[in-house]
Amino acid sequence: MVKERKWIMKDDADPEIRSRLSSELGIDPVLAGLLVQRGITTFSEARSFFRPDLADLHDPFLMKDMDKAVGRIRQAIETRTPILVYGDYDVDGTTAVSLVYSFLKKLTPEVDFYIPDRYDEGYGVSFKGIDWAVEHGFGLIITLDCGIKANDKVEYASSRGVDVIICDHHLPENELPAAVAVLDPKREDCSYPFDDLSGCGVGFKLVQAYSSRYGIPFENLVSLLDLLVVSIASDLVSVTGENRILAHYGLKQLNENPRTGLLTMIRLSGLDPSHVTIDDIVFKIGPRINAAGRMESGRVAVEMLTATDEAEAERIGSEINQYNNERKNIDREITQEALEMVQSGSCLSFGNATIVYNPSWHKGVVGIVASRLVEAFYKPTIVFTRSQSNGLVTGSARSVHGFDLYDAIDSCADLLENFGGHLYAAGLTLKEENLPEFCRRIEEFIGGRITSEMLTPVIYVDAELNFDRITPKFVRILKQFQPFGPGNNAPVFLTENVYDNGNGRKVGADAGHLKLELIQESQPYRHISSIAFNKAGHFDHIKNGNPIDICYSIVENYYRGIANIQLRIKDIHDREDFI
Repeated sequence: MVKERKWIMKDDADPEIRSRLSSELGIDPVLAGLLVQRGITTFSEARSFFRPDLADLHDPFLMKDMDKAVGRIRQAIETRTPILVYGDYDVDGTTAVSLVYSFLKKLTPEVDFYIPDRYDEGYGVSFKGIDWAVEHGFGLIITLDCGIKANDKVEYASSRGVDVIICDHHLPENELPAAVAVLDPKREDCSYPFDDLSGCGVGFKLVQAYSSRYGIPFENLVSLLDLLVVSIASDLVSVTGENRILAHYGLKQLNENPRTGLLTMIRLSGLDPSHVTIDDIVFKIGPRINAAGRMESGRVAVEMLTATDEAEAERIGSEINQYNNERKNIDREITQEALEMVQSGSCLSFGNATIVYNPSWHKGVVGIVASRLVEAFYKPTIVFTRSQSNGLVTGSARSVHGFDLYDAIDSCADLLENFGGHLYAAGLTLKEENLPEFCRRIEEFIGGRITSEMLTPVIYVDAELNFDRITPKFVRILKQFQPFGPGNNAPVFLTENVYDNGNGRKVGADAGHLKLELIQESQPYRHISSIAFNKAGHFDHIKNGNPIDICYSIVENYYRGIANIQLRIKDIHDREDFI
């Protein structure tokens, strides 16, 4: 069902620069070529890349309104004005709230946090949340990972005597909310040098600025970086520039001295506590934290992330883990229903886009289901359900590489009650009677702009590689390219004409994965352990001794404290054996 992916080799690095870098750094030319592909062409640039430095973080006061934000927080602390830290219910929002709340808690007892209910209040700042703040005597709200479009909510808060500081990283509208301060590096009038911070990243810059202004040593902030790397990885912001520095030191903190709640998540995820990677956050830790907001309440996630008592963190973590198990079961069931709707032709659309709707589906997993449908059909996708709180149709949208689905949704803004998001992921709500017209217009908009190239899934290959180059030194230097993520993805290598040594087998609960021991004809005595997720369809071809071409990344697999080199296969092309 999954569409076959096209492999495209990236442009070769300039051979002269690659050769010079290889010689100056004493590394394999393939690794030097990877540096050149990343725009690194000198020894000093390579040194900065391999040795990120917290001293290279930007001055937080370069961000528009930072002076105002810091001044208002100081005023609140000095006058003992209660402060409410308010954030979204996803990983970025809950880590951001945990970070800023943990920081402020050491400065004032007059601080609490608020996470809106996904089903009752929806995304972002809500009137209900503001009413709660007023009823409990809060004079200042700091929003995190939300608020940039909350013009009416900020006006309402002001009318009720509550000031608002907005910390967000989403694209603003033409008119900003009339808040005390609006921190968002994507503001057109903001000259901050790096505009791809996560929501938690903007929160970190706020506490960095406050610390700088009022004499708090930067070393006191390092313990917050484990939260920040979880947000950077989970929100899929670029791992370049300032984010690369923050993620590097965040991983160091997460592996060496994580907070109690994150250590609990690491253990519940079955990870080695000293070898947690960005991938581990994306696929294991992040989904568990997200499950709290999807299945119950994001507040539970913040309670865990800010817990200092190990037993309490373990209790909450186990609860969250159970939510994640429930989420996976529901996600699996709804995905199957959605696939059957498409195959039977009972979906709303399967032309230029895949659009499905079932009013009884669980709102918390429709985004995950949309991603699954993109994997299956590789088209822009929207999955709709009905909100039980207000009767509106609510949807999650996911796109394919190169197509701006947010722009497509924006073209239908007059039909929508609310929408927000990014280039490749968005959320929206509308009245049910507007659904047919919305589908018609979205189809028309996408059809006029999407290309056949956008509808073909692609794997970009960094370099061809023979197995004899995969030495311990090669892997040790490759590890220094981490942390990986958007903008600095794990290199993908291509090796042709390889065989399994005869011990390959299907693995996984549904036998959907392959565990292989691969050999290359030129070195028949060297076997490299490999894992290929969701590739069991190639098993018969491989079992019969036929050769394959593979593209893969190289990882270190830790088991009981022992590290082994492993190929994580991304795709397989079967070859015919002509021998």
